[in-house]
Amino acid sequence: MAKIIPFKAVRPTRDKVSLVASRSYQSYTQAEREARLDYNPYSFLHIVNPGYKYDKEISGKERYQLVKNRYQEFKEDGVFVQDKKAAFYIYRIVDRDHQIFNGIVAAASVEDYKNDLIKKHEDTIESREIVFKDYLNTVGFNAEPVLLTYPDNDNISIIISEIQKQRAEFEFTTTYRDTHYLWQIDNQNDIKVISDAFAEMKVLYIADGHHRSSSSSLLCEHQKTENPNHSGEETYNYFMSFLIPESELRLHEFYRVIKDLNGLTKEEFLIRLDTMYRIENRGIMPYKPSKPHHFSMYLDGEFYSLYLRKHNYDFKTSLDDLDAQLLYQTILKPILGIDDLRNNTRIDYLSGKKDVVNLKSMVDTGEFKVGFGMIPATIEQMKAIADEGLKMPPKSTYIEPKLRSGVTIYEF
Repeated sequence: MAKIIPFKAVRPTRDKVSLVASRSYQSYTQAEREARLDYNPYSFLHIVNPGYKYDKEISGKERYQLVKNRYQEFKEDGVFVQDKKAAFYIYRIVDRDHQIFNGIVAAASVEDYKNDLIKKHEDTIESREIVFKDYLNTVGFNAEPVLLTYPDNDNISIIISEIQKQRAEFEFTTTYRDTHYLWQIDNQNDIKVISDAFAEMKVLYIADGHHRSSSSSLLCEHQKTENPNHSGEETYNYFMSFLIPESELRLHEFYRVIKDLNGLTKEEFLIRLDTMYRIENRGIMPYKPSKPHHFSMYLDGEFYSLYLRKHNYDFKTSLDDLDAQLLYQTILKPILGIDDLRNNTRIDYLSGKKDVVNLKSMVDTGEFKVGFGMIPATIEQMKAIADEGLKMPPKSTYIEPKLRSGVTIYEF
C-alpha cells in the first residue's frame, strides 16, 4: 500500500513563476548561470547560489545557511507564498516536440521508501547522501521533487482530465519552448480518490532522484532522534514527489565517450572486440543501433556496428540484459580498463537526446578516442532490475520529464 499525502506547498506568485522557475543548478553552463543571475533577480538560482551576492564561491555549512537566508528573503518579499490548505498539484508539461507529461505533485512516505514499497534501480553514494541530508536539515525545504512512476490508473486519469478543463493556476513557457502548467487539487473528495488509488498500489518506482530520496530518509532518521514527541506524521516523514503514469515516462540512452584505448592500438582494440562482437565498418555516415545488444561505435573518423556474439555471454539476471551493463562487462571493464564507472575520469557521458553527431564531434576534437551508442532501456527493464534488488550502472537512462526548481516547495 503506497502512501501519498497532500501538503501546503510554498509557491511563487502567478506573476513571478516564470521568472523564478529554473533548471537544476548543474545543468547550466557557467556563462548561462551568470547571465540569469545578472539579469533576473527572481531566479531560483539566487537561492541555491547565494555566494553570487558577495561575488564569492561559498560551500559547506556556510553556504547552507546562506541558502536558507535567501529563501527567507524571497518569502519576506512576497515572491513565495505558502498555500493555506494542504493539496495535491497536477503538473503538466508540453515539450517542444509536443510530448505531453501529466503527473501529481504530492508528499511520498519515507517509511514506504525504507520498506521497499518505493523501489530503487540505481546505487547511491553515501558521501553525497550525507551532504544532501545536512543541506536539507539546515535549509528546511526541498524544491526538486523525486520522480516516481506508477501503473496507469483510470481513477487518477479521470480526475486529472476533469481538473485540466479548468484554467491552470500557472502557465509559462521556457526558453527551451517547453510549456508548464499547474493546477491545485484541494477538494477533499478528489484527494480521497487519488489517495485511495495509490493505497491500492503494491509498489512505486523511483525514475529519477535516488539521492534525493535516500537523503530524505537519512533526514527523517536524524529528525526522529531530535524529536522526543515523534509521531510519524511530521513533515520530515515525507518527501516531495512528482508521480507520473508509466505510459508517459520517457527513457533515453546515454552515449559513452572514452579518452583513450587503454594502451592499445586501433588494430589491437578491434581484435580484442572481435571476441565478443561481430564488427562492421559503416564508414563516415552516422550510425545508430536499432536493436538490444547492438552498439554503435565511433573510432578514428568512422562508425562501426557491434553485434553481440550471444553464445559468449551469459544472461543470468535482468541486469545482464541491460545494454549499459553489457557494454560495461564486455568492453569498458575488460578491454578499456574502466572498472569504477562513477569515479573514473577517462569516461564521460552524453545524453542520447542529443544527435549522434554530437558524439562524433566530441571524439573528433581529440579529447576522446572512442564513443559508443545504444538504444534506450525500457520501463520494463527498469522495473525488473528494481524488483530483483539489482542496480543499474550510472548514466543508464536519461529520464523525462524534467521539472523546474522552485515551482512547488516542500518545507520540513
